[in-house]
Amino acid sequence: MPIAPIVLFAAALHASWNALVKQVTDRLALMAVMGAASVAICLPTAFLVAAPRAVAWPEISVSALLHTIYNLLLIEAYRDGDFNQVYPIARGTAPPAVAIASLFVVGETLSPAQTAGVLAISGGMFALAAGHRHGSRRAIAFALLTGLAIASYTVVDGVGVRHAHSTLGYTTWLFSANGIMMPIALLVGRRITARPMRIDRELIPRGTIAGVLSIVAYALVLWAQTRGDLAVVAALRETSVVFAAILGATVFHEQLPTRRIVASAVIAAGAALLALG
Repeated sequence: MPIAPIVLFAAALHASWNALVKQVTDRLALMAVMGAASVAICLPTAFLVAAPRAVAWPEISVSALLHTIYNLLLIEAYRDGDFNQVYPIARGTAPPAVAIASLFVVGETLSPAQTAGVLAISGGMFALAAGHRHGSRRAIAFALLTGLAIASYTVVDGVGVRHAHSTLGYTTWLFSANGIMMPIALLVGRRITARPMRIDRELIPRGTIAGVLSIVAYALVLWAQTRGDLAVVAALRETSVVFAAILGATVFHEQLPTRRIVASAVIAAGAALLALG
């Protein structure tokens, strides 16, 4: 089965749950709900599917921590930045970082066409974000840090899921571990800011939907990582910025000028190079 359409579908799901997060003010509470939903779905499932091999448990533990850091950095980036600024910068940072890391960690090399595809996707994503006059240096800094977190857990999971010999087992235990951490992060955050622990009821269905989208999207990516190069999967996944640009224009009423349309076309061309390379 070709991985490209699967990863592109995962990219659309990823952009969708990020849009759900951006739409609310209390993003930490929403992610805590997402975490609780992940535990409710994944923990029972984890006991029904093949367990990951023992050698994969260190990667699951490290990845759960990296995903938590990613969530917290994303919250801070969205605090000051627009959706169509933060999202492309965060996602655009990851593919070249993964390509470099995968060369040293797992010895993967890319063909010239695939290398061009990674560069085209990254360049197109940064072009989507460039020239955005809204937001702040703080948002850009957190978006870049978010991208490095993405690259880190992508490489860790790429190694871990191959060691696990069970994509479902790896996914369910990873989301169970990370899901537990987010409510803890909410508790700590509320105590630091002296805010009540109450979560608005409207966040529960939204967080549940976002949690399900997140699980499905990343499970598909993990499956793809067992069948394709990490850099290729990472770059294909980041075509989610095209879907994000559409959501930014339709949901958040952010402008989609010609420059963004051209950048989206460059990203699509990069994805084609990866798929054919």
